[in-house]
Amino acid sequence: MVWGSRNGLVGILSLALVCPADAFYIPGWSIKSYRPEQQIPLMVNKVYSDNTQLQYAYYDLPFVCPPTGQHKAGTGLLSGQSISLNLGEVLRGDRIMASDIELAMTKDKPCTFLCNKEMSTSDLRRTRELVRDGYVAEWIVDNLPGATSFVTVDKTKKYYAAGFKLGYTEVSPSTGKERYYLHNHHTIVIRYRSAAGRSGERGEKVIVGFEVYPKSIGSGNRRDSQGCPIDLQNTSGAFELRFAANKTSDPAPRYADPSYRPTSLDEDEDEDEDDDVAEGAMKIPFTYSVYFREDSSIEWARRWDLYFVNQEEGSRIHWLAIVNSLIICGLLTGIVMVILAKTIRSDIKGYRESLAEDGKLRSKRKRPSGIRCSTKEKKPGLLDQGDDANDADISSSSSDEEALEDGSGWKLLHADVFRTPRFGGLLAPLAGSGMQLMFMAAGLVLLSALGVLNPSFRGGFISVGVGLFVFAGVLSGYFSARVFKSFDGKDYKANALITALLFPGLTFGLVFVLNLFVWAQASSTAIPFGTLLAMTFLWLCVQVPLVLAGSYYGFNKAGAWEHPTRTAAIARQVPRQAWYVKSIQSILLAGLIPFAVIFIELLFVFQSVWQDKSGYYYVFGFLTVVSAIMAATVAEVTVVTIYIQLCSENYHWWWQSFFVGGGSALWVFGYSIWYYFFKLHITGFVGID
Repeated sequence: MVWGSRNGLVGILSLALVCPADAFYIPGWSIKSYRPEQQIPLMVNKVYSDNTQLQYAYYDLPFVCPPTGQHKAGTGLLSGQSISLNLGEVLRGDRIMASDIELAMTKDKPCTFLCNKEMSTSDLRRTRELVRDGYVAEWIVDNLPGATSFVTVDKTKKYYAAGFKLGYTEVSPSTGKERYYLHNHHTIVIRYRSAAGRSGERGEKVIVGFEVYPKSIGSGNRRDSQGCPIDLQNTSGAFELRFAANKTSDPAPRYADPSYRPTSLDEDEDEDEDDDVAEGAMKIPFTYSVYFREDSSIEWARRWDLYFVNQEEGSRIHWLAIVNSLIICGLLTGIVMVILAKTIRSDIKGYRESLAEDGKLRSKRKRPSGIRCSTKEKKPGLLDQGDDANDADISSSSSDEEALEDGSGWKLLHADVFRTPRFGGLLAPLAGSGMQLMFMAAGLVLLSALGVLNPSFRGGFISVGVGLFVFAGVLSGYFSARVFKSFDGKDYKANALITALLFPGLTFGLVFVLNLFVWAQASSTAIPFGTLLAMTFLWLCVQVPLVLAGSYYGFNKAGAWEHPTRTAAIARQVPRQAWYVKSIQSILLAGLIPFAVIFIELLFVFQSVWQDKSGYYYVFGFLTVVSAIMAATVAEVTVVTIYIQLCSENYHWWWQSFFVGGGSALWVFGYSIWYYFFKLHITGFVGID
């Protein structure tokens, strides 16, 4: 509970103290210093793999030493005690618990025996699966994840990969089959430096690094009376996950525990993983070593940098991506400016000048100067029907509206452009939900770029994301109501309920169904029932009232958007459209341009989430710039695409503009499928989900 309260306070302070950082993140807020020989709690969390995407709580594994429940002196924790987690930590599958491993600041322990873990045949099979799938364990000390240390090829930089392997596999040279080995000894290296200020004057230390080096030690190695290997540096043989064959001619190995003997099985049966293994049991001795090393080269505020050294090499590519995005956005901006500045403005100016000269509209139509939309020869029936509809409105329209009637292309549609679309009652809620999602995404990227959301704030990204989405229900209801009223809607309450229930309901239903599959696998990623109830409460008791409040204000106070032209009583017929103007083609072609803007940055995001062993994406400064460019690009592409559509006399633009704006999502989805099949190695149906 103490740790949970501190993490919650850190989150509150992080929201209050927003300030930029050089590395685009602030690696923590509360500095914890330790006196010499003060107990440091080591927390165990979960195991995860890039091959299955299913996570499991560490203490749920069949081969780990179970917690003893003993009191941890100086920490206020009990071994095996669960730490209170925020919503984001629960949703990402964290299950943090106190361990039995004892750490005392600056006090080395060459070897400590932890336990003899007995495993059955079914446990052995399960352990083999975890080792085969490349599962990685996560331990935590002072909010730092235990890391595997690496050195760059040129040996100039050191960097961390979060977590450490449970074991490894090797191919037997005699049989050609895989053999499985388990890491049963862990060397823990804590790097520290003197604390700043008065704490440092009292001799207190701060932790700046946490490294774990696993090792597999076979049962044939001699052990002392405590169960520790006599010579840790020179061990022979690794601990293989198989029951040894019973050969009476072999000398009996020596064990610290006299009762420890591997169960006898036929060796040929055991080497084939698919064969049934006879019932039995085996014991795995677990030990650990602890070493404290002073390292004054690492500042406490920069201790997370080692997890990102490997990603910093791509900064040059990030800049090239931004230049590429700026060029595309600049070209689109020029096209939009030409359309707005020359075509529309010159047309209106020409008509007003002719009015000033003659004092009335010219009876004969005249093409004004400027860029014109190309028009095809129209069928007499189409033009006559449009002229009749326009003549019906001349008596009640202003002189500017009459001027707009004279022209070609989109000007012929001025009485139909703002005609209420089909299924407008569905478009308005979707537009409101889109604003809700955009506010959440913009808030997350901005807070991450400022450093408020960072790896030290565990689960903060998801927690803040859920909070932003819920409270953005006000914006969702507001914009949905205004669009709904622009479509001549009457019952804003029904529209508000659709807005509050449609997209969130579909999302919640999808999460619930997928959660059933994950729950069946006993994965820690499965959302607990209590958390599902809490999310349902946030949805129905917080977001829905906020959507209703926003809808009330948007419908009754702000009102509908005023259209610049009147709508004719009779709708025009739409002529045959060119192939590139049709819905599917225009959506795909227009969506390709924003996708080209974000493609390179999207590749870095995918690598960080799915492939990089550090497990953290942190270059949110670049992502912020690219996101802003993409938003401008989507808006400009939509303007150009709809203008071309109106030039072809197709006034059904409402839904088209919505889908064109989201066309890049289709390309992102397609790229995700390609990335899954050609870059990832995920196996299993649940892992695919």
